Amino acid sequence: MKPHAILAMGVVAAAVAVPANAAAGDWILRARAIAVAPQDSSGKIQPAFPNEGVTVKTAYAPEVDITYMVTNNLGLELIAATTKHSAFGKTGTTGSIGKLVDTWVLPPTLTLQYHFMPEAKFRPYVGAGVNYTIFYNSRASGSLEDAVGETDVSLSNSFGWALQAGADVPINEKIFLNFDIKYIDIDTTARLNTTAIGQQRVRINIDPLVIGFGIGVRF
Repeated sequence: MKPHAILAMGVVAAAVAVPANAAAGDWILRARAIAVAPQDSSGKIQPAFPNEGVTVKTAYAPEVDITYMVTNNLGLELIAATTKHSAFGKTGTTGSIGKLVDTWVLPPTLTLQYHFMPEAKFRPYVGAGVNYTIFYNSRASGSLEDAVGETDVSLSNSFGWALQAGADVPINEKIFLNFDIKYIDIDTTARLNTTAIGQQRVRINIDPLVIGFGIGVRF
């Protein structure tokens, strides 16, 4: 084989082997499937059920985020997803009712990431930032309204902090796999205006772990 042909093959092989590393000025778009697993605790349902609390169930959803690489190691990531959560009574009267409310949650989160090895084949990162959570389209369950009559539900929005860890694994020059986990500080007060027993309120610390796996592209 002629030397120039060998050289050309080597150049092609090297190009194929280039990892999808991100550098300063790059944008990264990721799409993930996520599980939002509340590590929840709640206060008591006041004033009617002073010995009873609620729990929030895990939800699953797609997530999209975009990262801007400020330097080879530092990135700013904005995370956007919306999930639907259900809150259940834990014990006593509300526990026997079961599901109390459904609510949609929009928790945009901005983190500053540090990427440890931006040119390696396995690239871990950590991040920290802030979160603002919006609760919308909140509704009482049919079983709750059967028990206490027509009920209006509202949940206060939340401002808190977020922690993040993850890793990117390149497939080719532009595309990579991603694993990511976040802890998000989300606290809210739920208010239920009922026909039979007036207004009830309960403080809920949702504080979910958000576990995601997906694919990313650098551009």
